[in-house]
Amino acid sequence: MTVSGAEYVRQIKSQIDEVDPSEVSQLLGNGVAIIDVRERDEWDLGHLPGAKHVPRGHLESRIDGAVPDREQRVVLYCASGNRSALAAHTLRQELGFSHVESMTGGYTLWKDRGYAVEVPRTFTPEQRERYSRHFLLPEVGTEGQQKLLDAKVLLLGAGGLGAPTALYLAAAGVGTLGIVDDDVVDISNLQRQVIHTTDRVGMPKVDSAEQQIKALNPDVHVVKYQTRLDASNIMEIIEGYDIVVDGVDNFPTRYLLNDASVRRRIPVVSAAILGFEGQLSVFAPYEGPCYRCLFRQPPPAELAPSCGANGVLGVLPGTMGMLQATEVIKLIIGAGDPLIGRLLMYDALSATTTELRVRRDPECPICSREPEAISDEEMGVFPDYDAFCAAAG
Repeated sequence: MTVSGAEYVRQIKSQIDEVDPSEVSQLLGNGVAIIDVRERDEWDLGHLPGAKHVPRGHLESRIDGAVPDREQRVVLYCASGNRSALAAHTLRQELGFSHVESMTGGYTLWKDRGYAVEVPRTFTPEQRERYSRHFLLPEVGTEGQQKLLDAKVLLLGAGGLGAPTALYLAAAGVGTLGIVDDDVVDISNLQRQVIHTTDRVGMPKVDSAEQQIKALNPDVHVVKYQTRLDASNIMEIIEGYDIVVDGVDNFPTRYLLNDASVRRRIPVVSAAILGFEGQLSVFAPYEGPCYRCLFRQPPPAELAPSCGANGVLGVLPGTMGMLQATEVIKLIIGAGDPLIGRLLMYDALSATTTELRVRRDPECPICSREPEAISDEEMGVFPDYDAFCAAAG
């Protein structure tokens, strides 16, 4: 005897738990995973607030990214309740989820009752193709891609570290990239600063970087600061940015950046390179240590050589810059475990990494105080860092 499709769905519904939209409306934001199993075009027309999109056809391959804990309560919905019932049966019977329900009446009943819905901002056909691989990742998806397009990231330097970081952030669709650099392209830069080209030797680096970014992704708005970052302009320049990427090559600017970013509560993704070695960390004010917690005082000048004096492997900035870009994207989309409170050290010659835990210093001269405790007169007032970091004598 052949069972009709409608009869099969009725049998499945008798085996799974259903929950009314009125109850689901009380569950939003309370630790319950709300999963929309409809197709992309249906999701784009509107969905439940806070829901995650996992089309039923991709349920087995993507559900772990959306709901990693099989003990978490999960509510599935579709347009009318049929596909979500089948999906609930799959999660419970085949994938081992213990607390799965299907919403009665689906999105249609939810909307008919007047409950709140979210309508995603639409992407152009070109954007859908450009970011298609991001859309496939549950950790990114349309919501994460929109966060990237809305993000504002400031890059300090368009050199070895800034070059690969800028290219990969632009490729990922970070909507606004600010670039601070007062230098011009030199032929010696081209061994590692891959955002520049031979025909742009002599051009300001901010202009060269803008050309390459626009050629790669016209979605990206580039804000250029052809200036040297110092105490007179840093507070104004970094204001309004979500994240700062530290690609500077000197201690005065690095300490200046630390103090300003703590006061503005802006996270800094910081990297440093020399020879065959690099290091990377994320300094998120008041979530983890700041740069001064790690390095209270700058080293003597003779112990802090520059890449120009000691050299650097050309591919090393690419390695560390791509890691910086990865950390920036994680911070923007809120996925993964950023390098907050951790210092990652990379040795290219041995192809090894070492990770050190770093704690906040309760006596740190900067982050031991809340920004609100700093008077307006103190804001933007910094020590003489060039003298502070200069070699004695």
